[in-house]
Amino acid sequence: MKLDPFYLIVDSAAWIERLVPLGVKLVQLRIKDRDEDELRAEIRRANDVCAVHGCQLIVNDYWRLAIEEGCDFVHLGQEDLAAADLLAIKYAGLKLGLSTHDHAELETAMAAEPDYIALGPIYPTTLKKMKWAPQGLERISEWKCQVAPIPLVAIGGLNPERIDGVFEAGADSAAVVTDITLNADPEARTREWIEKTKKWR
Repeated sequence: MKLDPFYLIVDSAAWIERLVPLGVKLVQLRIKDRDEDELRAEIRRANDVCAVHGCQLIVNDYWRLAIEEGCDFVHLGQEDLAAADLLAIKYAGLKLGLSTHDHAELETAMAAEPDYIALGPIYPTTLKKMKWAPQGLERISEWKCQVAPIPLVAIGGLNPERIDGVFEAGADSAAVVTDITLNADPEARTREWIEKTKKWR
């Protein structure tokens, strides 16, 4: 399986409606602390937009809703992985992405036979408090050797200036959150990311 090198992560369908039409081909909807009806409505809206624009939608955490809403990709953190019904996900035909931060988590993730592995944080990140130190580019190369041919997603503190180094180290896709959503001009920054990742397609 091949992932688009530009992997956008946002927390609402509104962001997807705003940015996906610019040419985004891979986006994760990562929403926290909403009730099920709201979550379902957000997933449905996001799915509709992505279908129109030929964008791959990845739903974070909520694998049951992803199945019910006919999505085709789910991403799980390690805690969610422990509680998820992997057989149900597989039988529904959903592809699976998993987060990893250390060797133990990588071992757990690989046992689940995912469609991609994410490694982070590569650089210091402001998004959430991390108990892990920044992984650095060498860890990308190490992880890629262990997960290949499964695609490897790098995440954490990435920006257009750091993209080339991440891909040269072995990542297949670069995930971004705050560099776009906290930017003064998210649309312009999105276009910059698309342009910068074109050569890695």
